[in-house]
Amino acid sequence: MPPSSSQPLRKRRVVVTGVGAVSPLGVGARPLHDRWVAGESGIVDGVGRASEYEPANHLTVKEARRFDRSAQFIVVAADEALRQAGWLTDAGTDLPYDSLRVGCVIATGIGGIGTMESQHDVMRQRGADRISPLGVPMYMPNAAAAAVSMRYGLQGTSYGLVSACASGGHAVGMALRTIQYGDADAMVTGGTEAVLTEFGFGSFQTMGALASDGISRPFDLRRDGFVMGEGGAALVLEEMESAIARGATILGELAGFGSTADAHHLTAPEPTGRPAAAAISQALVDAGITPAEVSYVNAHGTSTQLNDAAETNALKLALGEHAYRIPVSSTKSAIGHLLGAAGAIEAVATVLALREGMLGPTLNLEVPDPELDLDYIPLTARPLVPVNGGPPAALSNSFAFGGHNVSLLIAGAPEPT
Repeated sequence: MPPSSSQPLRKRRVVVTGVGAVSPLGVGARPLHDRWVAGESGIVDGVGRASEYEPANHLTVKEARRFDRSAQFIVVAADEALRQAGWLTDAGTDLPYDSLRVGCVIATGIGGIGTMESQHDVMRQRGADRISPLGVPMYMPNAAAAAVSMRYGLQGTSYGLVSACASGGHAVGMALRTIQYGDADAMVTGGTEAVLTEFGFGSFQTMGALASDGISRPFDLRRDGFVMGEGGAALVLEEMESAIARGATILGELAGFGSTADAHHLTAPEPTGRPAAAAISQALVDAGITPAEVSYVNAHGTSTQLNDAAETNALKLALGEHAYRIPVSSTKSAIGHLLGAAGAIEAVATVLALREGMLGPTLNLEVPDPELDLDYIPLTARPLVPVNGGPPAALSNSFAFGGHNVSLLIAGAPEPT
């Protein structure tokens, strides 16, 4: 029987037991963290391409033909995450929970645009009757979620989520909520994007959103646009007590989620940062911690004039004077902007930063903007210095076209009781 209104549900704690990634820094979550910390950039000639990814190394010929590049990324990332969580062995998937209690939420900003462009060319050149019957199934934004669900037999709630560059953050947050309130015992979540196409480049270029010199330099005075990237990231989330009971290795805790909307402009952020600050504050309240307990912020940090200024304002509003004492850096300086996958891949980067005790730098931050006066970890990685006496806590922010704001509160692995 559901509890009465006078007996509110007790939110269950949720931990991360597996992570995976495909990014411009390589295939795997480990290269994402280690190469970023080493100061390496995956951006080449102004593009963050996942150049080390080769479908034949990870997928069968049939799978590669049936999955758009965006779905391929998330399947490969999910394979890594499930294997780390102990759910995947050489013999196949071995779910530790009833399959109806394991779901997935996978995000994308645009979906299989490569498939759409190629099939549109087929239609124009050879006629509509020559379009692939897989054209729509490969393009549709929920295709990645469907691929993950079917690949591992996940029969719990499963859906795709689209909120532009906040999509990945929203997916992780909604997966958290699903477990917190008892609708699932575990979730596979993440985001994916493969938009390095003629239409993708052309659209953002004519919008004036791309860096004129192809360099991602968040919070730098010279910043004038983002660099496009591609890739995917996956996380395995489990209810904490169940994960501990089965002997899982816990990588971190997903402790808080906040989400708001600017209701301001289709592409420009609300300049005061107040709605974004509210999302950050919600994540803190959800996690039950104060600004003084935050040890790091993985910023949205796109390298655009408006976003970096608005995010700085938001951090100051939400964190108060503590904002000046908390290190902040942008993963996008090393891999570019992965659009709908950004929030997920940055959540993975944040989990690893807390676990390994090293914070990746903001690359190319050489000319400080005097109006952006926080500690943005310029150029060189830095050891994590926990400030709260327990597992360190970090914020991971995602802000998007359309005014969507997401903030995740991620903590280090809980201490044994």
